[in-house]
Amino acid sequence: MNLSNLKPAEGSTRNNKRLGRGEGSGRGGTSTRGHKGAKSRSGYSRKSGFEGGQMPLQRRVPKFGFKNINRVEYKGINLDVIQNLFETNNAATMGAGYFVEAGLVSKNAKIKVLGRGELSAAIEVHAHAFSKSAQEAIEKAGGKVITL
Repeated sequence: MNLSNLKPAEGSTRNNKRLGRGEGSGRGGTSTRGHKGAKSRSGYSRKSGFEGGQMPLQRRVPKFGFKNINRVEYKGINLDVIQNLFETNNAATMGAGYFVEAGLVSKNAKIKVLGRGELSAAIEVHAHAFSKSAQEAIEKAGGKVITL
């Protein structure tokens, strides 16, 4: 076998339609484009959102609201999740890298620890933000809260 005798698998390829190559081909004349109108002409490209001259939906519906460009999105991790991780792995410190390895957050996500659940172990938790209840629960259990 070499490059000169390679060919695609049987039935995997088709011949393309040869449009506008005479009436005998069955696809001459209008070349499958129908009769007249913009769509039959060369150079036609449909504008996205164009509705044939009717006022398009995009312009009929009013604008409202705004997007805050300074918003910071946090990925929440609750205390019960941290407790479960501790029970399975017995890690004394849990930081962003630890949560990424556990598959809870993506590499560049900002982490906020939330207060759902109970925490019985003294764990040092590193995160970008903490809710008040989570912070109190961690410190009450004898752990440490470190904001990144």
